[in-house]
Amino acid sequence: MQTTFTEKQLQDPGIQRANDILRACVHCGFCTATCPTYQVLGDELDSPRGRIYQIKDMLENERVPDAKTVMHVDRCLSCLACMTTCPSGVHYMHLVDHARAYIEETYQRPFSDRALRWILARILPYPMRFRWALIGAKLGRPFRFLMPDARLKAMLDMAPKSIPPVSRNDDPQSFAPSGARKKRVALMTGCAQKALNTDINDATIRLLTRLGCEVVVAEGAGCCGALTHHMGKTSESHSAAAKNIRAWCTELDGEGLDAIVINTSGCGTTIKDYGHMFRNDALADDAARVSAIAVDVSEMLMQLDLPESAPSETVVAYHAACSLQHGQQIKTFPKDLLRRAGFTVVEPADAHLCCGSAGTYNLMQPEISGQLKERKLRTLEAKNPDIIAAGNIGCMMQIGSGTEIPIVHTVELLDWATGGPQPRALTETGKHVPEIPNLR
Repeated sequence: MQTTFTEKQLQDPGIQRANDILRACVHCGFCTATCPTYQVLGDELDSPRGRIYQIKDMLENERVPDAKTVMHVDRCLSCLACMTTCPSGVHYMHLVDHARAYIEETYQRPFSDRALRWILARILPYPMRFRWALIGAKLGRPFRFLMPDARLKAMLDMAPKSIPPVSRNDDPQSFAPSGARKKRVALMTGCAQKALNTDINDATIRLLTRLGCEVVVAEGAGCCGALTHHMGKTSESHSAAAKNIRAWCTELDGEGLDAIVINTSGCGTTIKDYGHMFRNDALADDAARVSAIAVDVSEMLMQLDLPESAPSETVVAYHAACSLQHGQQIKTFPKDLLRRAGFTVVEPADAHLCCGSAGTYNLMQPEISGQLKERKLRTLEAKNPDIIAAGNIGCMMQIGSGTEIPIVHTVELLDWATGGPQPRALTETGKHVPEIPNLR
């Protein structure tokens, strides 16, 4: 794609990066075949190619974006399926992130939009605030019909049936391995996940220590910054990310780390991009060090000696989170691990398409999100599984709100198979799940 940025514009590192990305695009349109919003809406402007044209025009002309351009950029899920299918290697993620930051700086949103974004940015990344918000949402749910805005209704719907108690495993500390230490790793405990489902971190710690890892929860680490980063709130996202970088580099420079393990794939995609986010910052070197050792929990487990079991009758439908299969290009590891643990793994049709969660997308774009959710539920339930497994808390909440089939994190199943407790989601539903061979 030809671009016309001036030499002065190209002195801005963000514009220089955008220019490189835009020039890589050859207008082929392959991205439209895998774009969820284009599949639902059928509008070229709601495809990656259409958004690229709008972003190019906005940035080249340094114009204040109009409401139409903002609407189409906002409708992007950042699922990154377009990056998987692009034959030219267009790094759409960096382009749309830059566009969102530009919009945040130059566009005056309607008051209701500003208020909603302000609330989300100041609640979701803070576990205790989020817990209180979830309690409020549960109390307010009976009055859902009074809400004039579909986005407010979606916020009420987000509250789970039960809010788990705080897990002290999320406090800064170190967990000793069972037997000889093979690796020393830091666990990214997250933010929203600590309020919505404490079982995931607990299961991860049990599983990693069982397999010979010392697991460290670093002092000062918290939200990865992804939520505000994808809103274009650069200063807030970088502030959160910088705390993590400093916390993990303290461990790196102390007793050392073999890896930073992440069990929420949306966080993983962002943390692996810290090197790019801070490339022009004083923390550039430390950010690059962190990104270099950041791994999804499935990547770490592939390096360890997970016991192998004979196949069982327990059928697990694996949902591939977009941030894992597209953002991190991890496609087979979770399925390989589940099969190794004895589960029968099936995949839904159109596994590459987003479930509609996408961070806060289901709260800010509930109509489109709902359509994608229904499509995903149909394809998952068509497989008639005993369990649905996923590697991202957002996907789990989105899918779990629309089906009676229990949904659990992949690590919960692997923990169960290797001697841990049966996942709470399985016991709460009361649905019979075939026994699996225990690998203790």
